[in-house]
Amino acid sequence: MPDTDPFSQLIAPFSRRGVDLGLERLQAALAELGHPERRFAAVQVAGTNGKGSISTMLHAIAAAAGIRCGLYTSPHLLSWCERIRLPDGLIREAELQRLLQELQPLALRHNLTPFELVTAAAMQAFAAAGCELVVLEVGLGGRLDATTVHPDRQVLAFASIGLDHTEHLGSTLAAIAGEKAGVLHTGGLAVSGPQEPAAAQVLRQQAEQLGCPLRWVAPLPPPAEGGPVLGLRGDLQRLNAAVAAAAAEALAERGWPITAAAIAAGLRQARWPGRLDQRRFQGRPLLLDGAHNPPAATALRQELDQNDRANGAAQPRRWLIGMQRHKDAPALLRTLLRPGDPVRVVRLPAEHSSWSAAELEEATGHPMQAGDEDLRQQLAWLVDSPLLPVACGSLYLVAELLPLLEATD
Repeated sequence: MPDTDPFSQLIAPFSRRGVDLGLERLQAALAELGHPERRFAAVQVAGTNGKGSISTMLHAIAAAAGIRCGLYTSPHLLSWCERIRLPDGLIREAELQRLLQELQPLALRHNLTPFELVTAAAMQAFAAAGCELVVLEVGLGGRLDATTVHPDRQVLAFASIGLDHTEHLGSTLAAIAGEKAGVLHTGGLAVSGPQEPAAAQVLRQQAEQLGCPLRWVAPLPPPAEGGPVLGLRGDLQRLNAAVAAAAAEALAERGWPITAAAIAAGLRQARWPGRLDQRRFQGRPLLLDGAHNPPAATALRQELDQNDRANGAAQPRRWLIGMQRHKDAPALLRTLLRPGDPVRVVRLPAEHSSWSAAELEEATGHPMQAGDEDLRQQLAWLVDSPLLPVACGSLYLVAELLPLLEATD
């Protein structure tokens, strides 16, 4: 995910830390800043897949309701500014640069991680912009995630929980769900779509222990059956939309001026690039998706299968893949690929270790071609396909491809 030089220079000194979960450092830093996070209420969105979509829809709903709402998401695709959306749009580069520069001494004193540093800047930006409400997407886990320092998280929304970041959160679904459930607290109200039994049990038990009401929702029906029109594509988004709508309704119960009309408008207006994102290259269609873990691969495969059944398709589909080394790429590809599908594997930017074509071919038994560094040539090869071709994998690959593609809306 490319950065402008000022942001890279301001964040790089802390980047060698890696993942270091905990709340105490950021809590102390925010106290020194006069607690900007106490000047607005929040909704927190946790889970594995769908957090960004739910967060985006919730923000769009609040904006449609006339609420001065902010949005904090991660990771970004093209600029660090994408992580902080203020009521009048993305934070300006000059403003984010100023905040990060001013926070350098504080960050060094409190030994903040890069995510904590940006979170501190976001809290200050939201307070200065007069936000009434902020949607906070959890970065990693939940229990010890930097966003959990916010003291007034009125509603907790859960996206689908699956196996990812096992090196930090645990090797079982129950262990990962336990970390995600750590955002629950007495006085909050939680909503979730269907979860795997092991994850659902953990959420239910934790919510009961804390006296935090937990509401379960089902996917919204399609428009043909009376459901809302969504701005985000894919059947999976009807589940994410249900969670966003239920969270918005919970906010309305707490006095926020959110109506059914605002919910419908927000769901229709929400946009989230790089997720089941239909684009074009040289006028020819392709699907761009940041499916970088097995649950996301399952959702992508289901979407493709449904489209293929509708179109009577039975031909090979071309794939352009780029995956980080620490991800379970072989499992992902075994889910996605069908016999005879041509695949090209491209390396991610040099600073990110990635799987090679030879390694993935050995691990999966599926023939793989190595793509060269000219992504335009790889895209030209990709779109020469009888079925809608797919570029997917790491969001770092999505970020590299987006500037080369044409929007379809």
